[in-house]
Amino acid sequence: MASSEISAYKKAFLESCISAKVLSFGTFSLKSGRQSPYFFNAGLFHTSALLSAVSIAYAHTIIEFLAANPSIPKPDVIFGPAYKGIPLACATLLELHRLDPATWSSVSYSYNRKEAKDHGEGGNIVGAALNGKNVLVIDDVVTAGTAMRESIDLVKSQGGQIIGFTVALDRLEKMPGPREKEGIDDGEPRMSAMGQIRKEYGVPTTSIVTLDDLIALLKGKDDEEDMKRLEEYRAKYQASD
Repeated sequence: MASSEISAYKKAFLESCISAKVLSFGTFSLKSGRQSPYFFNAGLFHTSALLSAVSIAYAHTIIEFLAANPSIPKPDVIFGPAYKGIPLACATLLELHRLDPATWSSVSYSYNRKEAKDHGEGGNIVGAALNGKNVLVIDDVVTAGTAMRESIDLVKSQGGQIIGFTVALDRLEKMPGPREKEGIDDGEPRMSAMGQIRKEYGVPTTSIVTLDDLIALLKGKDDEEDMKRLEEYRAKYQASD
C-alpha cells in the first residue's frame, strides 16, 4: 500500500498522533509480554486540536463503515467505555452531528461508571439508557480484546444490542499465547483480537487506522528505521485472519 492510498482523514489523524506523541516509537512492554516498537496512548488527546482531529477521524470512519454495511442499523446510542472512551464518544457524536445533523440529531451517547452509584439515580450507566437500543461502541486501541469483551457484556447486561465496535487503532496482531507474559512466544497462528470478537460475538468491527496504514505512512516519509522495526513486528505477530 502506498501512502497516497491512505484516506486524507486517516493521514491527518496519524500525523496528528505522531506529532503529539500519542503514537510514539521505541521499545515498549505490553501487558502480553511482547516488546512493541510502537505505542498508542489515547490519554494524550487532551488538547482541543487533538480532540478535534480524532473526532473527525472517528466520524468519517463510522460514516464509511455504515455506508459499506447497509444491513447494520443506524445506532441509537454511541457508547464510550470508561474512562478513555468517554470523551471520544462525546466528541465523535458532536462531529457526526456537524457533518450530517439530519441523520445524527436524535442519536445519544452514554458511558459507564467504574463502580455503580448507590444513591440518586443509581446504576452504572450515565447518559442514554441502553435497553432496547442499537449501540455503537467507541474505544481507543485493541490488542488482546479484553476491554472489548467487557464492553460487549456490559451493553448486553443493560439490554442493548451492539451493532458495531469502532477503535482508533487496530494493531492487526495475533492474540497472545498462554506463556507470552513470561516472554515465550509459541509461534502458533492465531486470530487478531478484532477477528476473535467478530467470530465469538458476531459483532462487526472497524478502525480508523491499522498497523498497515502506519507502515504505509512511514514509507511515504522515508522513515526507514521505524518502518523496518514495524514490518519485523508485523511479520512476527501477524494474525491469521
